[in-house]
Amino acid sequence: MEIRAAIKSDSEAISALLDSLGYTGNDSFLPGRIEQLISHPDEELLVVVDERQVKAVISVHFIPQLALAGDFARISYFCVADKARGQGIGAQLDEYVTELARRKGVDRIEVHCSSRRTEAHRFYFRQGYEESPKYLLKML
Repeated sequence: MEIRAAIKSDSEAISALLDSLGYTGNDSFLPGRIEQLISHPDEELLVVVDERQVKAVISVHFIPQLALAGDFARISYFCVADKARGQGIGAQLDEYVTELARRKGVDRIEVHCSSRRTEAHRFYFRQGYEESPKYLLKML
C-alpha cells in the first residue's frame, strides 16, 4: 500500500470514490479540479494505492489562523472504497495526514461530516476527533 499525491490520471478512480459519497456528475470538471488542488501550496490531495488501484482519497487544506499561533487543517473529502473498508486504510491515511499537519505547525484538524454518515462518525471518533458544537453554512 502506498500513500501518494494524487495525479490527474487518478480522476476516474477519485470520481468513483466521490460517487460513493453521493457527489455524482463530476467527471467533466474533476481532472481540472485535481490539477488546481495539486498545484495549490496550501492543499494536499492524497490517494492510497494498493495493487495499482486507488483505494482512498483525502483532500486537506491548511489554513492560517489570525488570532492563534498554530494554523489548522480542514479535511474536505475523505473516502475509502467500500470494498477496502475495515482494512485499516482510513486509519493509516489519517495518521499520515496528522503527522503532515504536525510538521506544518497545525494545532488542530477539523472535518465536517454530514449527520447521516454515522459510520464515518464512528471512524472519526476512533481516530480521536471530537464533536464541535455548531457549523453554519451559507449556500451561494
